Amino acid sequence: MASSKMKLISFLLPLLASGCVTTDYSAKDAGFMNASLKSGEATGKHTVWIQNRKHASEVRARVKTLMAKKTIDVEAAVQVALLNNRGLQAAYADLGDSAADAWQTQLSVFPTFSVSLTGIGTPGLEAYRVLEGAIAANILALASYDRNIKLAETRFRQAQLNAALATISLAAETRRAWINAVAAWENVAYLNQAKVAADAASELAKKIGEAGSMTKADQAREHVFYAELTGETAKARLEAKLAKEELIRLMGLSGSDIEFEIPNRLPSLPKSLIKKDDIEAEAIHKRMDLQVARLEMQATAQSYKLEDVTRIVTDIELVGTWEKEREREDGKIISDISKSAGLEFTIPIFDSGQARLRKGELAYMRAANQLAELAVNVRSEARSAYLAYKSNYDIARHYRNNVLPLRNTIEEQSLLTYNGMITSTFELITDTREKIDSTILAVNAKRDFWLAEANLAPVVYGGSTRPAAAETEVASAEEAPAGGH
Repeated sequence: MASSKMKLISFLLPLLASGCVTTDYSAKDAGFMNASLKSGEATGKHTVWIQNRKHASEVRARVKTLMAKKTIDVEAAVQVALLNNRGLQAAYADLGDSAADAWQTQLSVFPTFSVSLTGIGTPGLEAYRVLEGAIAANILALASYDRNIKLAETRFRQAQLNAALATISLAAETRRAWINAVAAWENVAYLNQAKVAADAASELAKKIGEAGSMTKADQAREHVFYAELTGETAKARLEAKLAKEELIRLMGLSGSDIEFEIPNRLPSLPKSLIKKDDIEAEAIHKRMDLQVARLEMQATAQSYKLEDVTRIVTDIELVGTWEKEREREDGKIISDISKSAGLEFTIPIFDSGQARLRKGELAYMRAANQLAELAVNVRSEARSAYLAYKSNYDIARHYRNNVLPLRNTIEEQSLLTYNGMITSTFELITDTREKIDSTILAVNAKRDFWLAEANLAPVVYGGSTRPAAAETEVASAEEAPAGGH
């Protein structure tokens, strides 16, 4: 029986060795370094996968350091979100699941070993003892191991890309939320200025009306403008508060940590634009969701090939047993009996596999067409993003260089003519209000540019390009703080 046992082992070992791979799927952070490097290329930020108390303590200390600044700029906000957002940590857990699946696939071909010793008789005076060993291996797992491990590796690569995509998406959403929040508070500040002018006009109209020099209709026009502007200011303040709450959620903050400030003004426009004349080619080369789709098509093909191995029977196990029995009499061995190896079939169901083969073909064609559609969309999104980036820059510059200077000139000249008693008070106030309106349009144009700039990274690397927006309702008015928000 010893020779049979050696033959069985010599048959199994090459099959086991042929599937050996170098990836350490058993590591707790398997694949995370690669995902972090890919996301870091797009965001320029550091991220961590929190898996124990030490990691959690280190991250908490880092977040507190970042939040200790008097005013949180956009880069600090993005970094806090990547460290502190629990939804991102949940996405990293999906990467761990994929690594565990691949690890399980690695272990699936190892045979089962069993040894037993039995005897009959009084201890020390047995008539005989039986020593039995068994080695069991699943033929199906052995035959399909190489393909299974390749499929598991493909899924693992997809999981790494998806983890990087989740990181890039969170960074982009946080950046957009910060831009929206700052722009909203900048609008509130300018509306408050307009409200002061409207209040002055309303009070003046009341006094002139009391003197009998102004009709009730003209007085009502000034009063209603102030009333409407008060409502617009309250709505703008609500939008600003909700925009900041969106930022707080993305940063994963709660409790006293939410008592931070953001600037009251957006950064000035850059002197020049980022040159991305080949943004289509760059996106096709770097988009991670496109790479995920390619891997999905590859995984579908790998699964389709597996059908050729599994189509005849659903489960076969190879069981090799050896058994050695020795009979003793008066302390002497009088016989030696061995048993040989054999095949054991479990649930031998015949299946032609034609239906599954057809489903495999359809799944592959579906994945191929989805990949082609995504490639077309990626190129269009890249063109659209860069067009929006350049156009919004031109629009924001137009307001900055043309509209606002003209409004300043009008206001200055109105003040001069008012001092010379040529222009009335109401004309001066009207010019001031119109300047405020143009200023708000300029702020919104600058906001749209920075939002377009924030979309460049996700459109090239993949990730969310949706604007971070909050639903708003009208609330009662209150004075905006003079400092940050």
